[in-house]
Amino acid sequence: MGTASGQEPQKDMEGYYNLLQAGSELESTLQQVTVPVSMQEVAGYIEKQVAYLSGGRGEDSSVIITLPECSAFSDIPEEALAKVLSYLTLIPRARQPGVKFIIVLDRRLDTWSSIKTALARIAASFPGNLHLVLVLRPTSFFQRTVTDLGFRFSQEDFMLKMPVVMLSSVTDLLRYIDENQLTSEFGGTLDYCHSNWIVLRTAIESFAVMVKDIAQMLQAFGTELAESQLSEECNAIELLLLSHTEKYRRLKDAIRSVMREGRQLLSNLETSRKEGNSDTNWDITQDWDTMQRLLAQLSDMEMAFDGFFDKHHLKLQQYLQLLRYEHSFQEMESSLEKLRAQERKVNVTGESLFQMEQAARELDSLERRAQEEMSRAQVIILHGHQLAAGHHYAMALIIQRCNELRHQCDNLTSALSTKCNTLAQTQTLLRRLEEAQRWCDDGAYLLANQQVDKFQSKEGAQAALRDIEKFQEGAPPLLIAGSDVLYLEFESVLTTYLLAHIEKTFEKHSSVQALIQCRQKSLRKMADKLVRPVQLVTPRPENPPRSKSPLFSPKHDFNSGLKFTFDLPLPGKKTSRKCPNSRKIEVIHDYQTPNSPPYCIDGEEGTELLKRHVMNELIETERIYVEELLAVLLGYRAEMDNPTLALLLPTNLRNKRDVLFGNLPDIYNFHSSVFLQNLESCLETPEAVGACFLEQKEHFHLYECYCQNKSRSDALWRQFSDCPFFQECQKKLEHKLGLDSYLLKPVQRLTKYQLLLKELLKYSSGCERISELQGALAAMLDLLKSVNDSMHQIAITGYEGDLGDLGRVLMQGSFSVWIGHKKGPTRVKELARFKPMQRHLFLHEHALLFCKRREEHGENADKTSSYSFKHCLKMSAVGITENVKGDVKKFEIWYSGREEVYVIQAPTVEVKITWLNEIRRILTNQQKQLKEELCHSAAVSEQMQLSPPHSLSKQPRASVSSEGSESGQSSPDPLSCSNKLQPNRRNICEGLEDWSGANGLSNPSDTEEEDAARLVPGRYRAFVNWRKNGSDHLIIKCGDVIQLQHVEIDGQWLVKNLSRRQEGRIPSANLQGILGDGIKNHSSRLVDPGNQKTRKLSSP
Repeated sequence: MGTASGQEPQKDMEGYYNLLQAGSELESTLQQVTVPVSMQEVAGYIEKQVAYLSGGRGEDSSVIITLPECSAFSDIPEEALAKVLSYLTLIPRARQPGVKFIIVLDRRLDTWSSIKTALARIAASFPGNLHLVLVLRPTSFFQRTVTDLGFRFSQEDFMLKMPVVMLSSVTDLLRYIDENQLTSEFGGTLDYCHSNWIVLRTAIESFAVMVKDIAQMLQAFGTELAESQLSEECNAIELLLLSHTEKYRRLKDAIRSVMREGRQLLSNLETSRKEGNSDTNWDITQDWDTMQRLLAQLSDMEMAFDGFFDKHHLKLQQYLQLLRYEHSFQEMESSLEKLRAQERKVNVTGESLFQMEQAARELDSLERRAQEEMSRAQVIILHGHQLAAGHHYAMALIIQRCNELRHQCDNLTSALSTKCNTLAQTQTLLRRLEEAQRWCDDGAYLLANQQVDKFQSKEGAQAALRDIEKFQEGAPPLLIAGSDVLYLEFESVLTTYLLAHIEKTFEKHSSVQALIQCRQKSLRKMADKLVRPVQLVTPRPENPPRSKSPLFSPKHDFNSGLKFTFDLPLPGKKTSRKCPNSRKIEVIHDYQTPNSPPYCIDGEEGTELLKRHVMNELIETERIYVEELLAVLLGYRAEMDNPTLALLLPTNLRNKRDVLFGNLPDIYNFHSSVFLQNLESCLETPEAVGACFLEQKEHFHLYECYCQNKSRSDALWRQFSDCPFFQECQKKLEHKLGLDSYLLKPVQRLTKYQLLLKELLKYSSGCERISELQGALAAMLDLLKSVNDSMHQIAITGYEGDLGDLGRVLMQGSFSVWIGHKKGPTRVKELARFKPMQRHLFLHEHALLFCKRREEHGENADKTSSYSFKHCLKMSAVGITENVKGDVKKFEIWYSGREEVYVIQAPTVEVKITWLNEIRRILTNQQKQLKEELCHSAAVSEQMQLSPPHSLSKQPRASVSSEGSESGQSSPDPLSCSNKLQPNRRNICEGLEDWSGANGLSNPSDTEEEDAARLVPGRYRAFVNWRKNGSDHLIIKCGDVIQLQHVEIDGQWLVKNLSRRQEGRIPSANLQGILGDGIKNHSSRLVDPGNQKTRKLSSP
């Protein structure tokens, strides 16, 4: 079992993302309820009523904070006062950021010193936007006088810090605040109960904390579900389901409890809101709105969590069903394989009827067991279809498994049926041969038991003849028909033993028949001798010679027998006998249905007229095309520089001329100055136009650049198509169509060429220059394909390298892809592996790109598709498996010796064959190139001998290849690889011949550097000194013989210095320098005849 990937995890995670989003919205609402300072921290001072929020509002909706008369106000620590004021200001600011505050400081029973101290502390500790401080001064005459004098001298100091108004009485307070916004102690009508406010505020904060805890628990549990690692054991999945269900139940209970408490709190707020005035109970109204929104969002989060859990729970149940189904499938597959193996062991080509009867009993027992297993398989298949009908996420895999089981059952049934038929035919043949053998034995016994003394009389001789004739009439049909008919009838079951048995039987029949004929001849002579003296010359009506012979009776006429034998459907000849007629019909069909012209003109003159007609059309349309291009360039492109139209041209379009028109000027210059003249020169010789196309083939690649820019041009046109500039230009040119229609002309013209060339080819059969026309048509079709492929290639995004390094795009198309992973823990996010991924494949000369097609939707979105790069496979490490069991449209592409396997499903079988042919061609070319490199390396290495290092290193590379094979062939050095050249060639051929097998073609090199790909295990000579310190202490001197053993996972080679008996690891890049640049063109490898390793071209 593997992990799943594709569109299914995205659907699964959608519920998780909804849950996270609901939690985020809930948290945002909680910020309006909760404040950094909690009621518990300031509860003591709030209860003492140091300050309170009555809910009243002043001008500009300023919040009123009341500081009542408090004898212990001066004893409150600064930190505690700051915390109380912060708490009281944070509550309104959480609901309404930037709100202003009015402080009512009641000091009617206090002194000026206390007022001054209170104002100073408020100025130092108040954290909000303080709009106004209203102070009720002392009522006693003395303190009032002192306060007036003190405030008069200190007013400027206080006014600089905060606006302070000194009030003489409550009546003065009503000038600043309405009486319905003041409590009863200030002569107002606002109903305020401090203890109720504390209870309500405590309840709201407690509820907010519970809601926050619930939200965090839901998010944590959702994350746990999304990140769950799934085991491949059914028991573990069952326990996981139970655990998740129990946690879900506990969370649901907690949510219900919180919801009940929230509704109760909301009901209390609703009661308070209805009892009071909406103008005065602003805080209660806002709390009620916040609580209602909080409950609604908590309900939404609960629904999102329920939806996510239901999907997750369903997916886990489906995963458990899939595990059980896969287990049943594997058991059934193993059972069917065992039955198939037992079926193969049943020998139905025995040498006796006893063996055949024993084989029949075995086959019958095997057939009964097979029927039982196949009945179980049908149950599994039915269960699989039920799972698929229930929209199981692994529907594709389940259906594939059903098809595999059905295929295996069909194969087993077919094999058993074939074995039964073979067994029945073999038994029938053996019975007939045994019957023939008995007949021969009976014949010999008949001849042996005839009494010779009875032959002396006429009656005795005639009775003996009648006995023999009667015996021959009872001859088995097998002996009468002959061995040829027997061979034809039992050809499918004939073995060497049976052929020998048939031959022996007919030899025995021949011997017995010879004895019978000899006895008949003797008996007739004796009967003639006995009747001659009596002169009884009778015409022997009962014994005409040969008349009753089974071989020549009218019932078995010899000629008719030959005719019947000839008319039998011989294997391998029935088709060949009908093939000539089929070929004749096909030839007549091809001859009688040529591509005929649209009007009937006979003779060579008519054909020439048609060719001229096509040529005229080509030239005339070319002239019109050139004129239209010129009109666009002069009427639009050049007018963008016209100062008189500058006001009509949008600013953002002024520097975009090259984007809008692309390389249209280059296309016009080519057609007007070169190609049109070439076409006009072919007016009298239309067949010469093919050479024109071939000569200018490279210039037509201008269209490739134009088409690649077309998407940018179209996007720019859509943005500015309605601007007055284009309308004015179109009006001047008197064009009925807009600029976009004329910008499409080059693309239309490119497709028109191949149509005209096809028409010209139609009427040029037998022409001397028809090959040029065919080449021109092929060039135009290749150009169209190249343009189309390049249009797709430029839409690839996310590839970090240079796409040009991958070579030319050979093919591209969309496929369904499955990726094989190694075994490991399965994640819920990847449960949809059994659903295919839709990938767009780009086959380059050196790599295969996997991309995901993306289409943006929207009013301003570009309509062309883009391709997100996903994966890249180098063709040097790619192999293919052409047929995948269960689907004729699938094939495998595997990488690095099947470390990664990609199952590709083409849309049609034809597309699959086309891609396989192209990939096979690339891999074959790689093999040829590798073969040439190996042969070249072997030829060079023949000249290399273990000579002193300094002389070898000083020898020029050119001399190594130019001083021929004479030195290499005459060298007695056992390390020369000249003797090993032929095995290398044999391995290459074996790799090339392995196309039809299940194993694909692969190059074992996985390195990314081209030069490093040519390093293969073996012996080499070092060309430079090299030292590596550390754990792998390795020293290499110039001339040392080193052995490359194998490449590690990190790209380093395990190297053994044979000259110094050291071993270590060296990076591939360093090996290139050690072995010298000559390894790229000349092999310095030293091959040991007893330990040579050649590169296998196909993966095992």
